[in-house]
Amino acid sequence: MNNNLMVSSSPHIRSEETVSSVMRDVIIALLPATVMGIIFFGISAAIIIAVSIAAALAWETIYNKIAKKPNTIKDFSAVITGLLLALNMPAFSLSEHPFAVFVLPIVGTGVAIIIAKQLFGGLGQNFINPALAGRAFLVASYPTLMTGTIFKPTNFLDVDAATYATPLSAMKEGGAYGADLIQGLIGNTGGTIGETCAIALIIGGIYLIYKKVISWRIPVVYIATVLVFTYIFKFCGVEGAANRDFTELFYGGLMLGAFFMATDYASSPVTPLGQLIMGFGCGFITVLIRVIGGYPEGVSYSILLMNLCVPLIDRWTTPKKFGYVKPVKVKEVK
Repeated sequence: MNNNLMVSSSPHIRSEETVSSVMRDVIIALLPATVMGIIFFGISAAIIIAVSIAAALAWETIYNKIAKKPNTIKDFSAVITGLLLALNMPAFSLSEHPFAVFVLPIVGTGVAIIIAKQLFGGLGQNFINPALAGRAFLVASYPTLMTGTIFKPTNFLDVDAATYATPLSAMKEGGAYGADLIQGLIGNTGGTIGETCAIALIIGGIYLIYKKVISWRIPVVYIATVLVFTYIFKFCGVEGAANRDFTELFYGGLMLGAFFMATDYASSPVTPLGQLIMGFGCGFITVLIRVIGGYPEGVSYSILLMNLCVPLIDRWTTPKKFGYVKPVKVKEVK
């Protein structure tokens, strides 16, 4: 008889990964885009990032204190929420909009942490991406600041700020791209703090896939769907798609959304087929909004809309249990 046999309850397969280690990997993956955002958008971007992270930690602590729950800031999920929200915000001019630099990150993280996350049970229970929920609230509440012209400093300290239209806004108006492909790849163009440097975001996404923090399915299918439907609309002569091509992949929030927000564990499908459906849905809705809608960018809303479909997607794509037999319907005898 083997005396080394151990009987225990599930789970029988254990991993050394923890919530904290996964979140640390996400932070590491976001560092290149964060650094490039600060380089291109100056001290204003650094302040927004710092305020947003600090506010997210504060909101999480306050809620846990009021609800008499253990403080969960050590799992780094609040840091991720604050950082992602900041990267989805424009770098407002310190001289012209100091209110936006300091107050908007606090308001946005409050919505993200309290309403979108904690009121639904905390980490793992949120049905939509908290950072995107915070951004959507800010866009609805402060549309001119959040979607208007993008401020870029003429020097790092923002002594004399200039304004730029984003490449997607230029495409929407039927004009020039506003930046060439190389500038779009490295991030020297208009946009939010963390979305402009496509190379940094791709490197971070590849790191997450390599570390098996995320699956390749959602980001790859998402990006591929945007590419395919952009050309379908273009070749079909859809109004607003004539001057679009593959370079659109590297402008706006596509890379940031595909790798870092559509893949959120709690608000994305758990099955492989469901993840493919999620990526396709996000990509198709993004192109619809960009080309046909009145808003130049569609990444945030496409992900939020697909987040709402995740319970149904999981239900439809969950494989049958081994040995499952479909119940036989018994006719009622009258």
